[in-house]
Amino acid sequence: MTNTQRALARTFRALHHGPDLLVLPNAWDAGSARLVEACGAPAIATSSAAMSWAHGVPDGEHLDVDVLLATVREIVRAVRIPVSVDVERGYSNVAELISAVIDAGAIGINLEDGSDPSEVLAAKIEAVREVATRRGVELFVNARTDVYLRGLVPNDRAVDEVIRRGTAYVAAGCDGLFVPRLVDSAAITAIASAVRVPLNVLAMPELAPMPELHALGVRRVSVGTGLAQAALATVRKATTELLGHRPSAMFAERIPVPELNALFAR
Repeated sequence: MTNTQRALARTFRALHHGPDLLVLPNAWDAGSARLVEACGAPAIATSSAAMSWAHGVPDGEHLDVDVLLATVREIVRAVRIPVSVDVERGYSNVAELISAVIDAGAIGINLEDGSDPSEVLAAKIEAVREVATRRGVELFVNARTDVYLRGLVPNDRAVDEVIRRGTAYVAAGCDGLFVPRLVDSAAITAIASAVRVPLNVLAMPELAPMPELHALGVRRVSVGTGLAQAALATVRKATTELLGHRPSAMFAERIPVPELNALFAR
């Protein structure tokens, strides 16, 4: 654990408690991370799905752990801002994985419950917190609950279920609560008021405009696979046009080669 990593951990934690909404673009490799940094992002989160796609496998802990860790090391080397890593459900040994993620230079994680009972993720959070304390890093543990994403309960019970799970995760030691597909403003306010850690939502078209989210109680917005989907859609369109002998999309908007080289030459 270096002094730089400790400073980045403190910076990342402070970003969740500032006067402004923390917007976290999700990267998937060193190139996308460096570009996100150059655009002015104060921190970076990874997307497990996008990282998996970049290595030719589907999301859902199909990415080999060694590949995941190597990618995190490459991202950390390429940027100078805090990096938080999506570790899905923690693979087979969450404590061992998080220790390795810390070694790779990350200062935060996303850890999800999926369809598991809340007790399962609570136990994992306790194990992660023990590892982070032992390693001497203020690791930001963002607990993701999939109540809305997976429809774990009927809609009329969703707010109460998120609050129940979120409260358990806070008691276990999490630092933030991520509720993907939470878009209703009244539900956001209720959850943010009841679960006393920074609330993270996923950017979606149905969500209130970003300038309004902070007033509702949101402290962090991430985009999940959004950037990767947009990038891959551009590649598909450009390739389809190219193979059709009309490569207009490939030339429509490009970053000049000298600019890209300069981006990575520091």
